[in-house]
Amino acid sequence: MGRRAVAAAAVTVVWCAATVMCRVLLTDTPAARTPRDAHAWHSNSLSGGRREDRQEGQRGDHLAPYQADNTPDDLYESVGEAEAERTLLREWTQDPEVTPGLFQGDIVITSYDLLSMSTRVAINWNKYPERRWANATVPFVISELYGTSERKMIMLAFHSLDFLTCIKFVPWDQVTKDYLLIWPMEKPKGCWSFVGKRGGQQVVSLQAPDEHSKRCFISLGKVIHELLHALGMFHEQARPDRDDHIDIITENIIPDYIGNFKKQSADNATFPFSYDYNSVMHYGSNFFSYNLNKPTIIPKVKGAKIGQRIMISKLDCLKLNELYGCLDNPFDKEKYTAMCTYLGY
Repeated sequence: MGRRAVAAAAVTVVWCAATVMCRVLLTDTPAARTPRDAHAWHSNSLSGGRREDRQEGQRGDHLAPYQADNTPDDLYESVGEAEAERTLLREWTQDPEVTPGLFQGDIVITSYDLLSMSTRVAINWNKYPERRWANATVPFVISELYGTSERKMIMLAFHSLDFLTCIKFVPWDQVTKDYLLIWPMEKPKGCWSFVGKRGGQQVVSLQAPDEHSKRCFISLGKVIHELLHALGMFHEQARPDRDDHIDIITENIIPDYIGNFKKQSADNATFPFSYDYNSVMHYGSNFFSYNLNKPTIIPKVKGAKIGQRIMISKLDCLKLNELYGCLDNPFDKEKYTAMCTYLGY
């Protein structure tokens, strides 16, 4: 059976497991009904929310002046300053993970030291335990601005991760302090998320379909990509060992966004997983290209494909299970390893 056939089968299995729950939860799932903090995103803008969110969300405030290896990065301060290059980024042909113009395209940085939180693939819980979702449980609210088909895809993404890991997404009870709000933000539009739990209400923005494309709902993997950020995972191509596996074609990158191709620090402990071309967290071959016919990333392995957004990969699945302690118990380790191996992309 080919890889795409296996991926299709995996999606089908998860869909079958989730269908009944989706039908119930689509009617019972809490929509954005102005909870106790009036949803700080009432302005539908990352820069127009509460003062603390505005301070964290503006381009100049949330980008670190230094890389994780303490190398100054002047490019970060100039991201988005050139109108012509912002226009290139906003073109409807660009991937919606790129168009928000945030750190690495779709990540909101909330402090200067976020880069130092990373291991090879995710936040280091030993240093930042508060960024981990307690008891591997993630309460959520889905905006009522989404249509039925978008809500179904969001629920399928939740149940896919429920099924393949010990992490559980549960409807928000309007009491729990920390929860995800899935919301189609207008400023910036696109697909984006914070990394790990930031505390309180936390937006994951998924741009709804428009006249140009299905945007963040073009595939299940798009939604899963942003949820994995919210769970604490970074982009695959930012690993410190990435130069052994890919070539970055700098001359094809929109100049003000070269900083988005920097590597994470190699100082922290790493996960025992190999580089994953199939990762749903890997940039596509033409991300941030000034000409989408010209690649910005080329795999060193001939014929390798990158940037798939079909489904969580086998290694993504194992990484996530490792990250949340789902493999600590021998029985669970055997169960989730088998599920990741057979149902991951």
